[in-house]
Amino acid sequence: MEITRDVILDLMPLYVAGEVSEDTRRLVEAFLEKDKGLANLAESTAAANLKDVPINFSKEQAMEAFEKANKMRVIRTLGLAAIIATTLLALLLIVPLIYMFVF
Repeated sequence: MEITRDVILDLMPLYVAGEVSEDTRRLVEAFLEKDKGLANLAESTAAANLKDVPINFSKEQAMEAFEKANKMRVIRTLGLAAIIATTLLALLLIVPLIYMFVF
């Protein structure tokens, strides 16, 4: 099977991030030796690596996000419980009325 440029392009993000196996790394590097344009793309992508971008996300922000998600989950659960309770109450009130008028 022939390795095409599209296959190497698919592997490029993993290769640049260093997340490929040794065999895949050798395969990509062998292809890059033949295709200088793609080699330049790999170098420029590695130079603009996202690991160099600082991420301002503290533990406090993570806890705030967790608490907000947890609060939304509780609200959703209580809302669903209220809908179910209202439906059951309505059925309990309507069914006896139906029996009164039909029978």
